[in-house]
Amino acid sequence: MATNKKLNKAIKVKNDEFYTQKIDIETEIQAYLEFNPSLFLGKTVFCPCDDPDWSNFTAYFTENFEKLGLKELISTCYLPKGKGKVLRKTQDHTHLSRLSGNGDFRSDELVAIRDQSDFIITNPPFSLFRDFMAWITVGKKQFAVICNKNCVTFKEIFPKIQANEIWSGYRAWAGGMWFETIDTNNIDKVEDDVNLKNVSSIWLTNIEHNRRYEPIILYKKEENLLKYPNLKEKNAYVKYDNYDAIEIPLTKAIPLHYKGVMGVPISFLDK
Repeated sequence: MATNKKLNKAIKVKNDEFYTQKIDIETEIQAYLEFNPSLFLGKTVFCPCDDPDWSNFTAYFTENFEKLGLKELISTCYLPKGKGKVLRKTQDHTHLSRLSGNGDFRSDELVAIRDQSDFIITNPPFSLFRDFMAWITVGKKQFAVICNKNCVTFKEIFPKIQANEIWSGYRAWAGGMWFETIDTNNIDKVEDDVNLKNVSSIWLTNIEHNRRYEPIILYKKEENLLKYPNLKEKNAYVKYDNYDAIEIPLTKAIPLHYKGVMGVPISFLDK
């Protein structure tokens, strides 16, 4: 029961307040296609946290179904007091119906859909992100999901980043992401009559893209100290008291050719 209450709250916060903009989905997917134009050819995409009636994930893949060469699109949503919705689109048919259960991604019904899919692409409830990533990992699927920046520090996530099993998406971390919201008391700006809220969010994925291979331009420690005078105030290059490593407060301050252990900001994972 406690788990269901947590899910209900998480879904309500996500679905009733924040909506991923289609432009963000399109930009991210396009970056994957630039690396591999045939990425989705003959594949099944599953959007497991997406009401077929309003989700921009569902809308994007529906509108680009033929262009991407998809075999099938499956979109489902959770309804706490009823049966969830499911949309199945193929080359010949589009069918919207009800699930047997409420659409919890951990249910046997959605596990079966996961197992028949090739890609999982969505914006899952942030408070259930650990559970969601475990669900994806067990399924061994390719994925692109939106999460809070701090999720990369989770013990369930960081080891997979270290092992080069998952990485940051194409979109840069700086500036967060802008989500559409219907909560008029919690907005940061209005554009074209759309209420927008900025959230510290990123894409995590195991799909290749070109930005992963862009080199980082580094300079020697002495050059960095001259170029960025405020590094001294940030204790740059100071050795930790309790660990044999030096402090690197900014990614751009990483010293060229340094062979020792460094403590870098989590934004390093965006490089």
